[in-house]
Amino acid sequence: MNQLEMWGGVECTIRRVGDAYTDQLRRSGHRTRIRDLDRFAELGIKKLRYPVLWEQVAPQSLDKPKWQWADKRLHRLQELDIDPIVGLMHHGSGPRYTALHQDNFASGLARFARMVAERYPWVNHYTPINEPLTTARFSGLYGIWYPHGLDDQTFVRIQLNHIQATKQAMQAIRQVNPEAKLVQTEDLGQTHSTPGMARQAEFENHRRWLTFDLLCGRVDQHHPMWDYLCRSGASAEELMELVSDPLPPDIIGINYYVTSERFLDDTVHHYPEWNVIRGRLPEDYIDIEAVRVRPVQLVGLQDLLAQTWERYKLPIAVTEVQMNCTREEQMRWLHQAWQAARNLQEQGVDVRAVTAWSLLGAFDWTNLLVHDGHSYETGVFDVRSGKPRPTALFKMVQSLARTGEYHHPLLQGEGWWNRDIRFHFHHHAHI
Repeated sequence: MNQLEMWGGVECTIRRVGDAYTDQLRRSGHRTRIRDLDRFAELGIKKLRYPVLWEQVAPQSLDKPKWQWADKRLHRLQELDIDPIVGLMHHGSGPRYTALHQDNFASGLARFARMVAERYPWVNHYTPINEPLTTARFSGLYGIWYPHGLDDQTFVRIQLNHIQATKQAMQAIRQVNPEAKLVQTEDLGQTHSTPGMARQAEFENHRRWLTFDLLCGRVDQHHPMWDYLCRSGASAEELMELVSDPLPPDIIGINYYVTSERFLDDTVHHYPEWNVIRGRLPEDYIDIEAVRVRPVQLVGLQDLLAQTWERYKLPIAVTEVQMNCTREEQMRWLHQAWQAARNLQEQGVDVRAVTAWSLLGAFDWTNLLVHDGHSYETGVFDVRSGKPRPTALFKMVQSLARTGEYHHPLLQGEGWWNRDIRFHFHHHAHI
């Protein structure tokens, strides 16, 4: 059994809402602090999810790239013996000369990917697009991010563009570096429901696998999502092309948050008005984090990773572990993820790593990045003073990275997500 590795990551989203862009690297100060990389190296991590983003390098044109920032930082990572997992898009929509639903998106990202590979031929790990399905839902189905789609057709086109862009990007990269590996990330949860919402929950539990199923060439006429995709604008030819020429990930990256598991309820009067979803289905309903509803039992990260292994039999990494809460709960959340990964390793599952995300914390995810300046959550460092200050997670991550072990009395207690204080709502229906 390989030793479980501790990886790190930097929240780096460049997101577009309307005509406005925001940059997490600028918000955290990392954009102007190269010495942050030395602080990361003190943790003992050997891999770092790190951005070389299309919007950042070529905001005006692929003919006029700006490499200075990436050059300095990737060179420093080489010196520090940290292997970057380079991300090319992170919840973005691309520069202004493209967009997720446009025909030039996939070819544009592929061209950019080749440029990155040619400039940094020693980079061996890539995530061309972080969380394609999540981004497609937020941008094409829920209307939150650009292009603010609210229909199945926009969602499906964005998701298929994501998959084609990932495939073409990796093909372009491998023409330069045949050893390059795809680390494909996706948020993975499970949908629970009342009996009245069982059909929608079943649909969403099929949909959650769509990124990996498409890349692995599994979406044919027998797949439960085939009819939906074809009704929503996908052609049989483009789906079957992925079946005949798949691009399975080298490592499946699972991101899991306390909000990842959802609960759907058709009895909306149990909940505040602002939780009601209108217009997405013929009937109004509730889509809320399952952790808050009694008597829902969460599946949890360990079982979700086991499901992933049984489905694909491909190497797995937990590529984001982050909790917006107190230092004690942040430690318990990371400890739970580490123990889940180790337990599965002992059962023969090929789990490679757990990723401390985000090292510098994150801004405004409490409102899904729609409004700037509303919130900040710390990570392994707290950047509110303008200089990264180690938090309680620092020694924990450092010890796990170096020895695989960390012991602290706080870790004997249960996290709030496992205690009765988690419940805000009580549903009496059999679920």
